[in-house]
This record gives sequence, structure tokens and C-alpha cells, in this order.
Amino acid sequence: MKSRMITLLAACWICVGAAAAADRPNILLIVSEDNGPELGCYGDPFVDTPVLDQLAADGVRFQNAYVPQAGCSQSRAALLTGLWPHQNGQIGLATWKFRMYREDTANLVRSLQESGYRTGILGKLHVNPASAFPFDMKELSSSNFGRKNLEAYAKHAKSFFDAGDKPFFLSVNYPDAHRPFIRQVQELPPKPLTGNDVKPLGYFGLDTPQLRSETAGYYNCINRLDSLVGDLLDSLRRSGKADNTLVVYLGDHGADLLRSKRTSYEGGVRIPLILRWPKIAKRNQVRNELVSTLDLMPTLLSVANAEPVVNLPGMSLLPLLRGEETPWREYLFTEYHLHSAHNFYPQRTIRDERFKLIQNLMPGKVNPGYDFTTNRFFAGLPTTIDSAPDPVRNAYERMRAPPEFELYDLQSDPHEFQNLARDADHAATLERLKTNLIQWRTRTNDPLLIANNLERLKSEIDACFVDGAAAKDRLKLNYPDYFFSKQP
Repeated sequence: MKSRMITLLAACWICVGAAAAADRPNILLIVSEDNGPELGCYGDPFVDTPVLDQLAADGVRFQNAYVPQAGCSQSRAALLTGLWPHQNGQIGLATWKFRMYREDTANLVRSLQESGYRTGILGKLHVNPASAFPFDMKELSSSNFGRKNLEAYAKHAKSFFDAGDKPFFLSVNYPDAHRPFIRQVQELPPKPLTGNDVKPLGYFGLDTPQLRSETAGYYNCINRLDSLVGDLLDSLRRSGKADNTLVVYLGDHGADLLRSKRTSYEGGVRIPLILRWPKIAKRNQVRNELVSTLDLMPTLLSVANAEPVVNLPGMSLLPLLRGEETPWREYLFTEYHLHSAHNFYPQRTIRDERFKLIQNLMPGKVNPGYDFTTNRFFAGLPTTIDSAPDPVRNAYERMRAPPEFELYDLQSDPHEFQNLARDADHAATLERLKTNLIQWRTRTNDPLLIANNLERLKSEIDACFVDGAAAKDRLKLNYPDYFFSKQP
């Protein structure tokens, strides 16, 4: 009798567990490369993005969404760990030997696996060490900047969707809109744009035929991306699992153009973020709260009914998805360290509903990221800048040789051309933001609060240069040994 009772109890627990699994949504995470909120649903007049526009109409679009750092590895590691780059260690590109501080740092993949999810990734991971993320399925692991076999993303996704009844987490990482800006691949987009069809992005502050051509190339990548996301969502629909799938779409940071990627300006850190969850998320919502991709890990763990990870800085987006009015953060933070060894220039940033403050941690020194960008892609740019209006010319000079503080009124100056840091009328705002920025840095154990850490890391990076050129094989990085608090 006792044995029979144990068997019945075990059967009950199995049924309860199966029911819980059935109630939990699948999670489809779609990450695109190097694209800011230049989509139709965000008001861009030149792109053609019907798929992503419909996704927004069916779900929730976040108007003020940010990544912690405008770099590929840094953004992706933050998304998967729920931690700032200065907390998890992925402060630069994985391809340049930068890495997370600990292999056993809690992350989204492990947490969902432990909760009973199947996990898969299509496309690049781009975080070190890769062993920290033991996906059950990995395909198409290259960056694929040549845009080969683009149909394979939807094909592999369909196989994964159909592979079992357990809830799944699938991360799909597309190569668009990363450079090179390839005009057309496999007849996508069907009608490529030229420089005559567009205007440069507003945060350039400049307009030349070359800049229009670059902008058109960027838009062509986004238009192609939209078609590929359409194929992916069609695969999900055909699997019969779309109604129980939370779809998350985001860009890993802004475009690789001027004053965007590899900077702390809005063009770099502000991204598109759209979530669709049938029957749960209120349709056709636009939320104006300040949100971060750090909010995704607590959100996804919550919807998966997984064990929460303690001390994450993010906030669950669930109340916002449901359309609720809820207390939210007053301040949002971002940071910058470097991308590759060519552009080390640490920054810390805070913004509120209206104002934004950038603190440059090496004021008085030329920012190497300026020449890194302009020399690679924009021949003749200095002449164009010299003939620009004073606010624009001053903005580029400020990017080249930043002061300690840059203060912008995003309400009246969304493209950050007018630095108000020395404006007496904004002195109180400057001090308020400075105070809250240092409090955040202290609260999150920012290692660059220790001046010696900054100098030591800079010395390690400088040592890899030979005759002015960075040599990756000479880069010896010891910062994980002294940069971060060794927490159990």
C-alpha cells in the first residue's frame, strides 16, 4: 500500500510538472547586428520593414530602450548574464581576447536549462568563454558577414521548433546590419535603395553624397533583415507554437556609422526593442519608460517560472507588457570601455526622462575611436566637418577630444549637438546627475573608480601596438585578475 501511494504521488508530481511546462511560454530571441531604431514602426521614413512593424503592432514597442554598451560582445554578454560589462568582465570584443571574469557566472542559458527548457542558438555567440553557455543546439556559428545561405536560419529554426514538446529558448542572431553594407543578397531586398533615395541619419549633422550612400547601404541591410525575420516567424507559425511563444526582437547596438557604434551617444546605445506575447502582452502598446536589455534576463526567468538570479540590476518588464502603470526607474545608465584595442576610451553615462550626462574618464586625451571610425569609412570627412554649422563642428571636435562632462537636453537636442555642462542655467541638473552617476558606480563596484585599474588596463592595451598598429597576438590581458571583486 505504501509503495502504491508513493507511486501515485510521483505520478501526480509528474502531471503537475508537465502542466507547468505546458503553461510556460517558448522564448524566441531575435538579435540583429548594428542597427538602431531605424524601423518604420519607430518613424523612419526610408526603410521598408512590414514584418517588424507588424510585430510591434501585435505586441509592445519600447521607445526608450538601451544596451549597456555599444559593442557586440559587450552587449550580448550583458543580455545573457543580466550584468553590466564592468560586472561580468566582457568589456571588449571576444575576438580581441576580452572575456567574462568567471566561466560560472549565472546566465540565461543555464538558468533556463535548469528549469527544463531546450536551448538553441543560430548565429554567433561572440562572448568568451563560449563554454559558459552550453546550448543544446548550436548551428551557423560564424558571424556570416558575407551573408551566405541566409535561408538556413529559418530552416534550422523550424527543425528546432519541431524537435520536442518541452518549452524552448532559441536565440537567432542575424548578420545584418553589420558592415559590409551589402546592397543585395539572394534578391533581398527586392528594391535596393541608393543614396538618391534617402537622407543621412539626423545624428550625423552632415549631408554629402557619400553619407547618403552609406545610409542607403545601412537601410538595405535592415530591409533584408526584415524579410529574414518574416521567414523565421513564418517557420514559428507553421510549427503551431506561435501562440505560446514570447518573441523578443532587438538590435545589439546602433549602426556602424558616425557618432553611433563604439560611442555613448544615442546613435550607439539606443536600440529597437519589441516584445510579442499573444494573450499576455497588451497589443499595439508603445512604452516610454527607460528600459535596458539588462531587464530581459529577469523578465525571461520570470515568464519561464525559473529560479531567479539574485542581485541582478535589471527590472522585470512584465508589468509593462501587461499594460500596467507601475513605478519605474528614474535613471538609466550605460558605459563604454573599448571595442578592439584601437579605441580604448572609458565613459560612464546617466540619463533621466530629459537630460543625459556622459562622463569621460580620460578627459584631456584624444579619443582614438574618432580616427578609427572616420579613417576607415569616411574619406574627406574633415573637410565636410569644417564647413558644417558651429554646433555640428563642435560636436565632432568634442567627440575627438572630449571634456570630462557632456550634458545634453534630449528633449530639445535629441542628436546631442549642444553641450550644456558649462551652462549656469543647468548647473543643478549637472550636479544631480553627477551625484547619481557616482552612486551607481559605487553601488555596482565599478573597477574604474580605482585610478590604478584604468592605468593598468591602458598599459596592457598600449603594449600590443607595434609602430602604431595594434597586433592582436601581442595583447596580454590580465584585467580579470585585478579588475573585479571575486564574489562566490
